[in-house]
Amino acid sequence: MIPGSVEEVRRALEAERYVADRSLAVAIHLALQMGRPLFLEGEAGVGKTEVAKVLASILDEELIRLQCYEGLDVSHALYEWDYARQMLAIRLLEASSDRLEVADIMSRDYLVARPLLRAIESAAEGRRPVLLIDELDRADEEFEAYLLELLSDFQVTIPEVETVKAEVPPVVVITSNRTREIHDALKRRCIYHWIDYPTFEREVAILHQKIPEVDGRLAERLAEAMQRLRALDLFKPPGVAETLDWARALEILGAEDLTAEVAEETLGVVLKYQEDVEHVRRLGVAEIVG
Repeated sequence: MIPGSVEEVRRALEAERYVADRSLAVAIHLALQMGRPLFLEGEAGVGKTEVAKVLASILDEELIRLQCYEGLDVSHALYEWDYARQMLAIRLLEASSDRLEVADIMSRDYLVARPLLRAIESAAEGRRPVLLIDELDRADEEFEAYLLELLSDFQVTIPEVETVKAEVPPVVVITSNRTREIHDALKRRCIYHWIDYPTFEREVAILHQKIPEVDGRLAERLAEAMQRLRALDLFKPPGVAETLDWARALEILGAEDLTAEVAEETLGVVLKYQEDVEHVRRLGVAEIVG
């Protein structure tokens, strides 16, 4: 069931162990009530994709994910024909006494539904799946233009079969790491929200929610270190995902405190570029952990 107020959205997110500020809860509430896509921008690792996963759990609906990449075309995102099955069917028909009919192999049975069609077909049957279009900024502008048309009508025409139209729009979550600008025309159709790196207090709360066994003082030490790391001129500042990985790494190592020695040994958990690792080491790891 769709939460009926901002406070219900906030409580539902909290029940799924997602720590969100009120502005994100408002954006989610408006997107759900207005039937508009939710467009989330922010640095990698701040929890954009997780919003879609949590929404699917809250709504008790299927999560359908389209991972975008350079060169993604409509056939891989929408549908394509199962040519192997079609060829097999042709051979079986040729070997039988039945008359070969082209319509037999150009039906829905021989169509492979990709994420966009799956979401619309599900919505056409009265459900409201969560369609996650992840990292749209990685796709080409041509695909973005097609997506703009799709999100306007929420229908797909398959010339050989039929037109499929959603009874109600699926819940759409679009994410972008802002490696390139998304066209204004698409953004105008969405409820927009920027997810920033968390404050110290919210990062501590996230650690307690996601890893309840983490010690209170250790959670604070990790959050403090992350705040200092993000303040540096790094090629890729660590996100919340790295904070959680760091906490898990310390747990595996049996470390009860974030010392300079432990931080030095585990820098590869939070920093993914050698230049960043060297930069932190030049500054002194002890300065980061405090």
